[in-house]
Amino acid sequence: MNFSWMIFVDLGIISLALLVATFIRAKVPFFQRFLIPNSLTAGFLVLPIYNFLSHTLGLNTNGLENLVFHLLNISFVAMSLRKSNLKGSGKRVFSTTVTILSQYTFQGLVGLGLTFLFIATIIPNLFPSFGLFIPLGFALGPGQSFAIGKGWETFGFDGAGSIGLTFAAIGFLWACFGGVYLINYGIRKGWLEKEHIEVFKKRGIRVGIYGKDEEHPVGAHLTTETEAIDSMSFNLAVILGVYLFAFLFLKGLTYLLSFAGSAGHDLAVNLWGISFIFAALIAQVVKKFFKVLGIEHLLDNGSMTRIAGTSVDIMVAASIGAISLVVVTKYWLPIATMGILGGIVTIFTLIWISSRIFEDHHFHRTIMLYGALTGTLPTGLALLRVVDPEFETPVAADYMYASGLTFFLAIPFILMINLPAYGYRSGNPIYYYVTFAIFFGYLVFVSISYILLSRKRAFRKTSHLWLQAKHRG
Repeated sequence: MNFSWMIFVDLGIISLALLVATFIRAKVPFFQRFLIPNSLTAGFLVLPIYNFLSHTLGLNTNGLENLVFHLLNISFVAMSLRKSNLKGSGKRVFSTTVTILSQYTFQGLVGLGLTFLFIATIIPNLFPSFGLFIPLGFALGPGQSFAIGKGWETFGFDGAGSIGLTFAAIGFLWACFGGVYLINYGIRKGWLEKEHIEVFKKRGIRVGIYGKDEEHPVGAHLTTETEAIDSMSFNLAVILGVYLFAFLFLKGLTYLLSFAGSAGHDLAVNLWGISFIFAALIAQVVKKFFKVLGIEHLLDNGSMTRIAGTSVDIMVAASIGAISLVVVTKYWLPIATMGILGGIVTIFTLIWISSRIFEDHHFHRTIMLYGALTGTLPTGLALLRVVDPEFETPVAADYMYASGLTFFLAIPFILMINLPAYGYRSGNPIYYYVTFAIFFGYLVFVSISYILLSRKRAFRKTSHLWLQAKHRG
């Protein structure tokens, strides 16, 4: 009987890599000291297999690319279905949102500026959207960077998906090594309050697994009786049902847009590239429907978090394993230049803004935001746990609230992301001007919001990277 094994072969390879990475993290101090996620290590273990042994083993990266695309969407559905019981200050949440959007803006402007500099000098044929991989790979993550990059391949940018994954991998390196350095540097400079420094000093070696004599935290609760249906099965069924609705919605939208001719077809193709937005929106509608029916309690936050976490772990490992070293070598100069300068701009602007815009827990918020805006949300949480192991500060809760607001405010950013590609294909520079105009609009919004939120602190001690507590009054 001729059954296809490839999806399970790919998952098996990733799973073994994750197990090896877990062993490495538990035994090698280097990986513990720099808080390197096991999924990142697993990805680099998988990378040579698919680049150098693929022909011998009959493998290709198509399966990994499919996993990245679908697991991104599933993780968005799972997190959107979570019941939110968080309580936070509106000002703190909005300050977090403004800081996140500032990095989308700075990273995007740096990327576009460098792209057109390369086009005007030594790489005239560089795809005009190239620099947008900085915010896509750093701030948005590997799934979004890959999905949108694959969409650009239809515009003539060969290997864009792989380049998107490369920028995401560079972002993870900035998050891990830069994040741990930032924590230690901030402590030496007195950026962290004394009571939190004591907590930091008491932290043991972070091996990444619990010992046999340690108390194991509860990760999920049962909301159904197992003899009827396993609780995890029920929650997973809701997620996959929502994902099916998202697929059917996009199929219907594609059909309707087909009546608009080639322009409608192009729009439909691009909408499939950002299907995670529609998946998350439909998940919000389904959650509201459950609430109206009085059965929202059947959705377990722990189960949703576990499913999202599993999706992210496999997605990150697959995203790095799917990188084509041939494509990366072709574009090594712009990738290296933008990857380095993008990280430098992020760390300096984020420190400067965070020390002024927030009214409390400045260093905690800086660390959390830095990890999330160069890696992923789990990376940000991992860095935050170094100085706030029990999440006693409101930083994580404020970020969760802010991510929802940021999601809606970033929709124009996501929709705009294809404009340079349209300009490249049509030869019409107006698309480039519109892109810069939208970024300028975000810059104005962020600047005005920053001034209103920071007030007297906004430009105090402008030459100082970090505004010390004694100057914040």
